[in-house]
Amino acid sequence: MRLLQPFLWRKLRRRGQQEPGYLHQMPQRLGRYDTPAVLPGAVWVHAVSLGETRAAGLLIEALRQRWPDMRLILTHSTATGWAQGQSLLREGDVQVWFPWDTRQATRRFLQQHQPVFGVLLETEVWPVMLQACLQARVPLFLVNARLNAASQLSALRGSWLSGPAYRGLRAVWAQTEADAERLRSLGARVEGVLGNLKFDVQDQPRALALAQSWRSRWTTGSGPRPVVMLASTREGEEAEWLDALAAKPEREQALRDAGVLWLLVPRHPQRFDEVHSALQSRSMVVFRRSALPPDDGDGPVAAAQAQVHPQVQAQVFLGDSVGEMPVYFHAADMALLGGSFKPLGGQNLIEAAAFGCPVIMGPHTFNFAQAAEEAEALGAARRVANMDAALDQVLVWLKHPADLAQAQQRGLQMVAQSRGAADRYAQAIMALGDQLAEGTLAPSTN
Repeated sequence: MRLLQPFLWRKLRRRGQQEPGYLHQMPQRLGRYDTPAVLPGAVWVHAVSLGETRAAGLLIEALRQRWPDMRLILTHSTATGWAQGQSLLREGDVQVWFPWDTRQATRRFLQQHQPVFGVLLETEVWPVMLQACLQARVPLFLVNARLNAASQLSALRGSWLSGPAYRGLRAVWAQTEADAERLRSLGARVEGVLGNLKFDVQDQPRALALAQSWRSRWTTGSGPRPVVMLASTREGEEAEWLDALAAKPEREQALRDAGVLWLLVPRHPQRFDEVHSALQSRSMVVFRRSALPPDDGDGPVAAAQAQVHPQVQAQVFLGDSVGEMPVYFHAADMALLGGSFKPLGGQNLIEAAAFGCPVIMGPHTFNFAQAAEEAEALGAARRVANMDAALDQVLVWLKHPADLAQAQQRGLQMVAQSRGAADRYAQAIMALGDQLAEGTLAPSTN
């Protein structure tokens, strides 16, 4: 890790040129802090990126309900996670970067912040940090834990490194029984299967209002345009979609005749300009979200603009913003699930279902296997073999709006019946804390 540091700095600076947030407080990556430490007894929560931070927000709120004066140390590894995490802070809380996994950086982090215990979300198990926490007598909990078969195999091959790390966790609570079995195979102390935090996604009236404002402009002479979202697309998927469109001119014409507006939201912000250029190179008429004010409402000025607004003529609305997925899902009639048309494991489809957006997913959904299988079984999602079949399914739903509406309702039902994980995780953490407490949490004995 010490030898890799110059390369990590170089990568970080290069990433920061595209996303300036990565250049913020860079010394913290090495455990060097010029910010005041939180008072002793704080809870440390690590949420690596945007999706984990949203899930962490649900858990943090549930913990605060049980522990109103809880102080928080919130860490991230990505700029999108950091930006989202700012909304979770209260007076007395601290937000810093998760340190690189070196002995010096992890020790400095623990010495500076002295958490009473740590909560890691989903997959974030770092060997040196685990070792440092054991030595500092700081219990670590892994919540909303998941582990796919490929990651399990990789960890088993490197068991000399992964084994001590997983065994060093004081407690693990998994999303599904399959996740629990894989984690146990690595030596993790699995205390239970409590479900997926992301099913507890909250209603967002402001997001709905903004989406409705946009939809009021996305009209033609024959009425509202159908909106088909490409949600959290990964590298290569946009080209695959464009190729599939061009492959069958009759189908492309049918989609044009239907007035389809493609709502394209790349997964990574650093690709926004790249994707925009790729669309323009295919002669697509593109309107960018960044061309609108942050809270583009539906007042008199917006209404006047709507008659001549370039959105009306666009073939593609490029969602080049961060933190607005609820708005995009509310605005869409259906979504093609990014990451599932390449062997990347798919993105989270729970949020789509929660905001009433049925999903068309490709064959690769191993990162969210149970949620994808449940959505498919309930009729909230359709699985297809490739992007060509996905476009065929788009036409099917456009021609049969009753089936599309049924899929929407099935998604809402799936989410409603799976809620409650945040309370279960918070209760489990607090119960274990009570068992270990002697004024504060006692150390792990691992």
